[in-house]
Amino acid sequence: MANTVILVDQATMEKMKQTYLPFSSAKLPPGAVFAAKKPGVSITGYKSLKVMFQGVNGEAEAKKWVATLPTTTSKTPSVSKGILPANFASKNVLGSDEVGTGDFFGPITVCAAYVEEAIMPLLKELGVKDSKAMKDPEICRIAEKIMPVVPHSVLLCPNPKYNEMQSRGMNQGQMKALLHNRALENVLKKIAPTKPEAILIDQFAEKNTYYRYLAKEPTIIRENVFFATKAEGLHLSVAAASIIARYKFVQAFEEMSREVGILLPKGAGPHVDTVAAEIIERFGMETLAKYTKKHFANTEKALKIAKK
Repeated sequence: MANTVILVDQATMEKMKQTYLPFSSAKLPPGAVFAAKKPGVSITGYKSLKVMFQGVNGEAEAKKWVATLPTTTSKTPSVSKGILPANFASKNVLGSDEVGTGDFFGPITVCAAYVEEAIMPLLKELGVKDSKAMKDPEICRIAEKIMPVVPHSVLLCPNPKYNEMQSRGMNQGQMKALLHNRALENVLKKIAPTKPEAILIDQFAEKNTYYRYLAKEPTIIRENVFFATKAEGLHLSVAAASIIARYKFVQAFEEMSREVGILLPKGAGPHVDTVAAEIIERFGMETLAKYTKKHFANTEKALKIAKK
């Protein structure tokens, strides 16, 4: 789901709270002062004076408010553009991204990748860009070319481990934070004594929430860390990380399909429910849980199909 984040002043925050009052949600995420949901967009305002818009209408809704902000505030309409140093795209950056969080089948896959300015022309020539604009075969071809020249670390959370952690009360945000932090740590060790000029994480949680998730970790990467939505378009390191993560995710899918003897679909739509029901009928629920995020609604839908 696409996110748009804007920075507002206190007066605008109060006005937004009142405007969205008819659409307000009773349950607030950590650090939030209000939350609301309208058709096509969810809005969350935080104590930090940042407001996140999620959904297909999120960017359009955010622009309405940006137009009302004082000049000094509207110059920084989004987290991704407002907090990054000048000439960020040309800096030596360690970036991280993840895939697989919305797929019923398959593991969450996180990659961190380090890209120096000297290698950027080569990466552009090889086709590195936002992976969301590419199909899997193209992503895989590019990944195989860049992996030997880009220092990186890929971590997968297999479905059995995911289900165990989820059953213990851990949410996806916590899992992703752990994986990002460890992948970043791995790359920093690989490139030492070299240090990146910055670290950029494709934002999936507020900064304070992200670090709260990591509170019990023995090592927490904090130095020169930035968070931004749509970070693949802000630096090639995140674009490269996204491509490599997707490549490893596709490989995992292919391996799972071979194991179960059924071509497993990506996503979480009705076609996924049908294949899941077939697995239940042929192999049982234990086998299904081995390859899926079993708390997804797809599990119950598949069970209903299998019982017909």
